[in-house]
Amino acid sequence: MVQVVNRSDLDGIGMTSRRTRERLVQRLVDQGIADPAVLEVMRATPRHLFLDEAMAHRAYEDVALPIGYQQTLSQPYIVARMTELLLAAGPLARVLEIGTGSGYQTAVLAQLVQEVYSVERIKPLQLKARQRMRRLKLRNVHMSHADGSLGWPERGPFDGILSAAAPQRIPEGLLQQLAPGGRLVIPVGTDAQQLQVVTRTHEGFELDIIEPVNFVPLRPGTER
Repeated sequence: MVQVVNRSDLDGIGMTSRRTRERLVQRLVDQGIADPAVLEVMRATPRHLFLDEAMAHRAYEDVALPIGYQQTLSQPYIVARMTELLLAAGPLARVLEIGTGSGYQTAVLAQLVQEVYSVERIKPLQLKARQRMRRLKLRNVHMSHADGSLGWPERGPFDGILSAAAPQRIPEGLLQQLAPGGRLVIPVGTDAQQLQVVTRTHEGFELDIIEPVNFVPLRPGTER
C-alpha cells in the first residue's frame, strides 16, 4: 500500500522545490536505500512543512534539525532506513510509532501502512504534528499524548513498532505489544547507540544489530 501525498501547493520553491527533493532521494539511493516505495514517499513528502519557517531552507539536507523542546527532526537517511527495515518482511496493517515529534516520520509511515498509532510525550509537538497530518490529508494517523516507553497497549498488538527515541534497554511493554511475526525497529543505548531490529517469533524474539546511530533519549512521563 502506497498512498503518496500529491498536491502542487506543497511543492515548495527554491531550496524546498521538487528538484531539491530529487537530489535528496539520489543521496538516499547512494547510501543504500533500495525500496522503491520508500524512495517514492521520501520524494513526495514535503519535509519543509515539518520545520519552523526559519529552518525550512535546510529541509532537504541529509541532516537532523532542531524542532524545539530539545527534540530533532530525524536525518532523512535514518527515516528512510528505519522505514525500509520495518517494511522488509512485507506490507503492514497496524504500526505503532514512539515519538511523533514533528510528524515527519509519521507522515512517511502513513503513506506506506494501513494505520499509524503515534505516541508523543510533549503536547505542543503533538498539536503541531496533528495540524500537519490534516494539511496533508493523512487520515489514517491516530495520536496519543502519553509516555512512549509504555507504548499504546489498548490499541495493540501491532504488526510493527518504530521508535524515534533511544531507551537504555528495550522496554518489555513494547516487546509484548508486538504481534507474532511483528518487527520492532529501535535505537538502543546511551553514549554508544545501536539501531536494532527485533522480530517476534513463535519461539520468542530474534535480535539484529544494524548500525550505530544517534537519537534523543526515550524519556518517561509527559509534558504539557
